[in-house]
Amino acid sequence: MKLQRKAFTLVELLVVVMLIGVMTLIAVPRMGYSIISGGKAQTTSQKIAAAIRYTRSLAIANAADTPQGFIINMTGAPSYTTYQIVNLKPPTQVVETGSIDRKVSCTGANDFRFGPLGNRVGDTDGLTITAGERTFSITVISATGLVKCTRL
Repeated sequence: MKLQRKAFTLVELLVVVMLIGVMTLIAVPRMGYSIISGGKAQTTSQKIAAAIRYTRSLAIANAADTPQGFIINMTGAPSYTTYQIVNLKPPTQVVETGSIDRKVSCTGANDFRFGPLGNRVGDTDGLTITAGERTFSITVISATGLVKCTRL
């Protein structure tokens, strides 16, 4: 009489679990790096956009004392690594300094200057922030000083 098999043996189950574990160890780190680097691009773009908005708000709030306005300077090359918010009233002074993650590429405009009415003075170009597979663009409307941060 033949015995019919109705279940898996313990050894068979262990082999399947080990194979799933090995495939997970290979796949998860690769997926994780792209998710993390994409998140860094988003975080950095939001951080820089907030710093640009802060620079504009300083220019408006201090319009009576500082008619020259405020500027945010991007430093480092070829990809920016830091930024400084500077009060342009003589003698000029650095108000705030921030850093940009080295794993994030930040290129484009090297400064954003705002007059006492909150309008952007000078250049009209923007920034491009890239990490992993995500790219963000930061633009400032010159007439109003409105800061836009969009995913490309």
